[in-house]
Amino acid sequence: MKMDSLDPRIKRWKLQEQRQEEYSSSSLDQLPTYEVFIQLKEGKAFEHAGIVHASTADMAFLFAKEQFSRRYSCTGMWVVASEQVWVTTYSELEENIYDHIGQPAGEENDPQDDFDVFHLYKRGKQHKHVGQVKAQDTRMALLKAKASFDTGRPVLNIWLIRSINIQASTPEDQVIWSTLSEKTHRDVISYRAGDKLNKFKEKHNEG
Repeated sequence: MKMDSLDPRIKRWKLQEQRQEEYSSSSLDQLPTYEVFIQLKEGKAFEHAGIVHASTADMAFLFAKEQFSRRYSCTGMWVVASEQVWVTTYSELEENIYDHIGQPAGEENDPQDDFDVFHLYKRGKQHKHVGQVKAQDTRMALLKAKASFDTGRPVLNIWLIRSINIQASTPEDQVIWSTLSEKTHRDVISYRAGDKLNKFKEKHNEG
């Protein structure tokens, strides 16, 4: 629906017509989004950390490193385009989404792809990686995820990602994150400002 301005100044200079000619909706669109997953410690599950906007997967990975691992300890990172994340519906309250997944309707052909499976256990939290299944498509991957990862604990939502679409950190990336493994210099408590202030006061009073 087109809205014309009632402002005579805009009508006089025909600003609306100029704006429509100079800009298209596509030129104002944001860059594609990429989902970022980080592993805080060795042996811990990868967990969704947020998104970045980027023109390419390589740029997304660089932005993700800066955004999500600069301030915290990190041992691994995965980045994948949002459009490549297959998402189930959300279950209601404490229902288990796996309870709404039926049985296979027919036999599966030879599985071709690995799928990484992520669970959301509580609204307001992040999706966590629970494992990997091999299947020919997302439908069969979901069925296999149910057989492998449904423990009865309510799962509110499931993400499936073809493993081949995930850009993962390499051993070389560990250098970036292991230089200061705990990165305590980023924590306010590490500065111990209170102790330093007390020592300054004591020295000042003695003088």
